[in-house]
Amino acid sequence: MDQFILRQPAAPEETSTDRYYLDLANRLVEIAGEKKLFTSYPEKVVERAAMAVVGYYQDVICDAGIWRSFITENRRLYGRTLPFYDVKEEEYQDVELNREDVRFMVWYALSMNFEQLRFRYPLDAELIAGADEWWQELERVYDDSPMPVDYRLTHELEIHAEEDREALMKLGNWLFMHCYLMTPAFALTLAEMAWRHDMSKEEGLTAFRKDLEKAIGEEPTGPLALYTGEWLYLIVEGKMPPERRSKEEPAEHKYYKAFTAATGGEVLKFFGSYEDMNRFFIEALGWAEGEEHLPQMKKEKDFILMVDREKGMLVARNIARCIDSPLNPYYDKEYASRHAIELLTVRGCCPADLLRYVCSRGWLPDAVFPGTDDHALVATNYDFIARCYLQLYYRD
Repeated sequence: MDQFILRQPAAPEETSTDRYYLDLANRLVEIAGEKKLFTSYPEKVVERAAMAVVGYYQDVICDAGIWRSFITENRRLYGRTLPFYDVKEEEYQDVELNREDVRFMVWYALSMNFEQLRFRYPLDAELIAGADEWWQELERVYDDSPMPVDYRLTHELEIHAEEDREALMKLGNWLFMHCYLMTPAFALTLAEMAWRHDMSKEEGLTAFRKDLEKAIGEEPTGPLALYTGEWLYLIVEGKMPPERRSKEEPAEHKYYKAFTAATGGEVLKFFGSYEDMNRFFIEALGWAEGEEHLPQMKKEKDFILMVDREKGMLVARNIARCIDSPLNPYYDKEYASRHAIELLTVRGCCPADLLRYVCSRGWLPDAVFPGTDDHALVATNYDFIARCYLQLYYRD
């Protein structure tokens, strides 16, 4: 009950409907055990997935707006309701229980909460079968389930109303820290924070709490890697906040002209070795002769340089063999078939601007979830995959 209440909006208080929904989550875990579902996962991970699925279920029972905000932004970004799963739009009900929603939530909650199977194929037969069993149980009790107490957090709130500020801050904190849709994607970031501190000492705990408070205001979360303010806007207003645009024309970065002059107008340049890249720095960009520039990269290989008119130049290492660009003589299809997916799923592997540039041109054709050959699934969903797995490393 303590773990369940922690995920409820009224926490730490217990409401009159918490026991019903806790029992429902436990029943999903029992079904998984009885029917030998999700046997690849520890029981604790299955329990977290069950609580996440029940959180989704509570949301759609009362139309709290969290799930609705997720599918609204999916449609804006990608022109479809859900990543990965084919949805018959004429049958899909935005504020009702849907089989495809449960399939997504099962994949998302299990994958984000279990490092050993973090890169599980979303259409894996085991996941689909287990999700459908859970959906059948939720469908069975759907008409008899009580309205969750305190789950309609956003109703009658206004994003700019001064009198709603405190309620909005409370909602933002709960969304970031405890909401069923946000916490799975934040699990790895949370673990990374904990690794940085000695949690057995008071000063370590204090530093961890400060990092956590900072993260709420500065880091994205959830499967779409939206910032807390963006989630609030979507949930309360039904749309993303307006973009802020500078009235000033940004200046051209000093490296841009020299870089593109040396490459014949191309913004990418590939190198097999550090020595070749260092020579480019000296001969094309005018860096000091006789020096080893960026010496921390001497032991690396397969480099990519990318230049942007406004931002300047970025360097990526150890990934050139994954990029099927006509400009790239180092592309290795066999290597890419094993490692290309890492650019979309491993934080720090590929700079975000380069990743977007490459994927938008179809230059990552070999990226697949391990053990599959479903290139189309990754190509269609690359932006979502990068948001979900990379979080701040993609959205920052």
